[in-house]
Amino acid sequence: MLEQMTARLDAYGQSLMLRSHRQQVIASNIANADTPGYIARDFDFAAALKDATGGTNRQGLAQTAAGHMRLSGPQPGDPKMGYAVQTQPSQDGNSVDLDRERANFVDNSIRYESTLRFINSNVKTMLSAITGQ
Repeated sequence: MLEQMTARLDAYGQSLMLRSHRQQVIASNIANADTPGYIARDFDFAAALKDATGGTNRQGLAQTAAGHMRLSGPQPGDPKMGYAVQTQPSQDGNSVDLDRERANFVDNSIRYESTLRFINSNVKTMLSAITGQ
């Protein structure tokens, strides 16, 4: 019973961890905007979230039944990092597009905040159901 109540919160928790990691990656890109030869990095959030909540872990083992214990959750290094496509060629080989990175930073921040609100709403709903209000 408790597993059913917390399953959605687990998915939101995984999402928060991945959003936090993506925020760090984007912040690193912005911080290195003037570093010669720096190549901007990012990862596909949807694919990383699917991997984190899809029932497979880093060892490639599958959770085949709902009652199976999860071996491990996603770690900050789990998303498959990729390089951002260079949109503005530069002489020093830096591929950071500050406009794109700032937009990604704001978008990710808003999505992080909305996930926190979803968690808060679910907790309030469960609390009101438990107390019978």
